[in-house]
Amino acid sequence: MKILIVEDELELLNSTCKYLKKEEFVCEKAATYFEAEDKFISYNYDIVILDINLPDGNGLDLLKLIKKNAPETGVLIVSAKNSLDDKLTGLDLGADDYITKPFHLAELNSRVNSLIRRKKFAGNENIVFNEISVNPDAKTVFVNQNPVDLTKKEYFLLLYFIVNKNRVLTKEAIAEHLWGDSIDLVDNFDFIYTHMRNLRKKLKKEGANDYLTTIYGLGYKFGAE
Repeated sequence: MKILIVEDELELLNSTCKYLKKEEFVCEKAATYFEAEDKFISYNYDIVILDINLPDGNGLDLLKLIKKNAPETGVLIVSAKNSLDDKLTGLDLGADDYITKPFHLAELNSRVNSLIRRKKFAGNENIVFNEISVNPDAKTVFVNQNPVDLTKKEYFLLLYFIVNKNRVLTKEAIAEHLWGDSIDLVDNFDFIYTHMRNLRKKLKKEGANDYLTTIYGLGYKFGAE
């Protein structure tokens, strides 16, 4: 899952990013309104952690932009201790949750995981696609109740496909989502093929049907259709 962290306090921004990366999230950072706006317009994110008090703009305006252009993106607003009005306004504008400074990073992580379950998996603890079952909290995969030993990238690749089942995903979109925005600087995306091949092989070994389809000239699709 890919997260954009918008926070002007650099120490908090860096510590939040470092913590969430340890939790296996792909994280991008923005310290200003305009940097956040540029990143959001240029890339896709599952979750935006948004401090609404920014030095060069109002985070609530950024929230409006997010909900207008990508309503499926989850937004967790960060507010100052006594700013009840900001919290309520943010929720009225479509924010999915809020957390108040100061906060423990473990709590933030729990809020993010809960938000992902609600936005992506209808609140379910386990995601089931036919014979494949994924537990996002434990980051485990089972086929017909048999565990599948996946690498971190293979796991997140499978999760990304299940979330976007029956949609054609380009190599560029897959690479950006799993490796971060800077991946667009690479010369080619041939390394995606290796991860696709290994994921397909491991799933089939445990008895899964082959749901991965190559759409030549476009990308890949995962689904039963």
